[in-house]
Amino acid sequence: MRWIMPLLFLPLPALAQEVDLELVLLADASGSIDQEEVEFQRQGYATAITHPDVLYAISSTLTGTIAVTYVEWAANQVVVVDWAVIDGPEAAQAFAARLLIPPRLATGRNAIGAALLEGKRLIEDNQITSLRQVIDFSGDSIGNFSGPRISDARAEVLAAGITINGLPILRDARAQDLAQAYADQIIGGPGAFVVAATSRDTFASAVRRKLVLEIAGMPEGQVIAQAISP
Repeated sequence: MRWIMPLLFLPLPALAQEVDLELVLLADASGSIDQEEVEFQRQGYATAITHPDVLYAISSTLTGTIAVTYVEWAANQVVVVDWAVIDGPEAAQAFAARLLIPPRLATGRNAIGAALLEGKRLIEDNQITSLRQVIDFSGDSIGNFSGPRISDARAEVLAAGITINGLPILRDARAQDLAQAYADQIIGGPGAFVVAATSRDTFASAVRRKLVLEIAGMPEGQVIAQAISP
């Protein structure tokens, strides 16, 4: 028995955090998005993540928890807020507060394929386990000027079992074309959908609606390509 005793004092391996959903928020910070718009988007997500509807959706999941990270993408991708477990109002408020602090770091033209693959990497490299994994991609165009092709990156993400949802930011008469392009070229996986923001006035409500749908889990095969009106 003497040789067994030392094993009792070995440290136990760290257990991975288990949540209902791992959610990567990929927000556009490319050249078409100015500093004011970067701050506006962050504020929209901060407002949404602390909204009672979103908190209720989180509390209604099997584990009562989700894990979220916020990443700004352009030619490069920068984590603005690292993975945080949201299990109630205090954690949501802390995430929102951290989101508003860092300076803008992502710059350059669109690299959508690279952004999608970074979302996949962030999910695979963390110490979190979950029932579902989702990349939430937002942007104001479908251009891809560097890095992997969108189709190749999308296929790799979907092959890993990760769902991609889309939040196109609609600016002009081509708005519905962008929403359709997101539906055709960006989203994929079980329950994938598009929710479009039509203006500054509707951005926070679009984000909130999207978060509720993602947290609750959409029925498989359902796609929403719908602009949100004031």
